[in-house]
Amino acid sequence: MPSAVPQSVVAQLTRAAIFLVVTVNPGEENGDTVRALCGDLAALLRAVGFRDLEGRLSCVTAFGSDAWDRLFGTPKPKDLHPFREIRGRHHAVATPGDILFHIRATRMDLCFELATQIMSRLGGAVTVADEVHGFSYFDDRDLIGFVDGTENPLGQAAIDATLIGEEDAAFAGGSYVIVQKYLHDVEGWNALAIEEQEKIIGRTKLSDIELDDAVKPTCAHNALTTIVENGEQLEIVRDNMPFGDVGKGEFGTYFIGYARSPRRIELMLENMFVGRPPGNYDRLLDFSRAVTGTLFFVPSVTMLEDVAARQAVPLAARPAAAEALKPEDEPKPKQRPADGSLGIGSLKERDST
Repeated sequence: MPSAVPQSVVAQLTRAAIFLVVTVNPGEENGDTVRALCGDLAALLRAVGFRDLEGRLSCVTAFGSDAWDRLFGTPKPKDLHPFREIRGRHHAVATPGDILFHIRATRMDLCFELATQIMSRLGGAVTVADEVHGFSYFDDRDLIGFVDGTENPLGQAAIDATLIGEEDAAFAGGSYVIVQKYLHDVEGWNALAIEEQEKIIGRTKLSDIELDDAVKPTCAHNALTTIVENGEQLEIVRDNMPFGDVGKGEFGTYFIGYARSPRRIELMLENMFVGRPPGNYDRLLDFSRAVTGTLFFVPSVTMLEDVAARQAVPLAARPAAAEALKPEDEPKPKQRPADGSLGIGSLKERDST
């Protein structure tokens, strides 16, 4: 079976981003519109990105659990489920979201143009649930003054942390992503002494050096978000971005974490909101409130392209499993190289004879 081509989950960090979360409106025709866009995304990205080849424009498209059931049916990524809210000293809320578009570039105008083209194609098929325009703040700091993303894995380590392999072979090359929008109490945070802020984060503010374990509290943010199992650290890739609205007094961080299993991020959030042990929660949450929370699955590029090939089959007419389609009923796949094509349902090579 040819290898599935992954989306740009581990793309290089950029200076600008748009996080666009939408819900799919009722009606089979709206599902058809979304599935048709899946086949057009690569062309849209090329058309906009060609206007500045050094702009590093990319777009990751991901789907929530309910949307997957509605748009694609079965089979389904084995760990895809709705975001599980967490109630501890603070509350990690679960909010609506069927599709996430994570658009990145060195320039905001490229992000804006691609988002405009995507929404123009979707039209009335979707409703925007949340839209955040993120920006890089000085030397990759968040709006509370600390460098964000220092511990991201790089190279092959990033690929290993984010891309599904044999553990769910039908969806190899895919990934999971969790997003949360946090609003900061900047005034309260700035009232703290620098030394107190550093103990909450677990790093020095100016030099971004991790505090020694002898002085770092067990409730420090970077202590609670470090997950070790069987002697191995379970890593994720973050691409958090600051955002804000000065007129409204809103200052925040948009958290976005990619991983080959959502459990990695869920464990981090449980440690933050409930505590490790329970009650030893992340004190950063006293100054940073989560106002959204959604889990999505990122299909491979190969899978997205093959969605359009199934567009001709109405969802209501599809059997419970893609393998149950009879040869005479199954839509003809697009022409591929001699090594065959991958189907959205089974990811097995189809025989076109």
